[in-house]
Amino acid sequence: MTAGVSRAPFGTLPSGEAVEIVTLRTEGVEARVLTFGATLQALIVPDRAGALADILLGHDDLAGYIEHRGFFGATIGRYANRIAKGRFELDGTSHHVEPNDGANALHGGAEGFDQKVWHIAATGDAADPFVTLTRTSPDGEGGFPGTLNVSVTYRLRAGELEIAFEAESDRATIVNLTNHAFFNLGGAAEPTDILLHRIRIAAETYLPIDAGSIPEGEPTPVAGTPFDLREPQLIGARLRETHPQILRGRGYDHNYCLDGGVADAPRLAARVEDAQSGRVMELWTDQPGLQFYSGNFLNGTVAGKNGRAYRMGDAFCLEPQLYPDTPNRPDFPSARLDAGATYRHRSLYKFSTI
Repeated sequence: MTAGVSRAPFGTLPSGEAVEIVTLRTEGVEARVLTFGATLQALIVPDRAGALADILLGHDDLAGYIEHRGFFGATIGRYANRIAKGRFELDGTSHHVEPNDGANALHGGAEGFDQKVWHIAATGDAADPFVTLTRTSPDGEGGFPGTLNVSVTYRLRAGELEIAFEAESDRATIVNLTNHAFFNLGGAAEPTDILLHRIRIAAETYLPIDAGSIPEGEPTPVAGTPFDLREPQLIGARLRETHPQILRGRGYDHNYCLDGGVADAPRLAARVEDAQSGRVMELWTDQPGLQFYSGNFLNGTVAGKNGRAYRMGDAFCLEPQLYPDTPNRPDFPSARLDAGATYRHRSLYKFSTI
């Protein structure tokens, strides 16, 4: 694998906008990024024998991303996760984001950052393979206040992918960005069951949800529940239990309140191992929350890479972010971004083998 950065066409939207794919390569890792949705389209890493495989679910062509808004690998904004009833108040003014998940707004509402074409602002070289994508979200877009200038940088180092977000607004607003990669460490070409992946999450508490997946009550201790992942556990070990929160989410689809809250620098949040391939992924982040999703709503109706129908258990998501519905919960870490201030979010995905 030759280190470097390359660009190529990836198709054209019905609007006539061209979409590119940027390939980043370094020792042992390759990442492919689309300008559509600032999407991580592929992530290729070795197993214990050195065999390379793409570990992300997604699509082989642009049509797949256009026809199905599945968030595969996309940059999520302006607000990742859910806002109850699509409504929040900021400085005495009410704002409305169009609901797209029952009564609630999910991942930016009806049309989020994942459906926009981003601009390639900068790329690196063989010594420093990276791409920076930018876009300007106008005041009122999706119901959010303020003109927001946002960037996301994907950078490869040996055995590591860094994703770094920055944003600035010309007036007070809310911001919560993340990447929504669907991982299968066994490989995406012919996914094996991720229920045999072993996971650890560094969190003493999590947020129980109501029937609409909105947090209810306070952070709750994981001790004595299927949500206790402080020690490594198979993802599928307790998915069939009748715990009311497992039943409500059809599995794991909950925010973990990471130990230490908002951090000055990325710290270890989660570690996942696949014993069959030997691949290990560690997630390091400076965010206070981590949404762990066990792929519960993959139901075989969407065909992804290689024409394969994606089904429950084919992937998991680890989404570092602020807590869900934070704009309506003053007791949660704030999503407020004032004019002239800079939002920053930095996460590292580190790969090794066992």
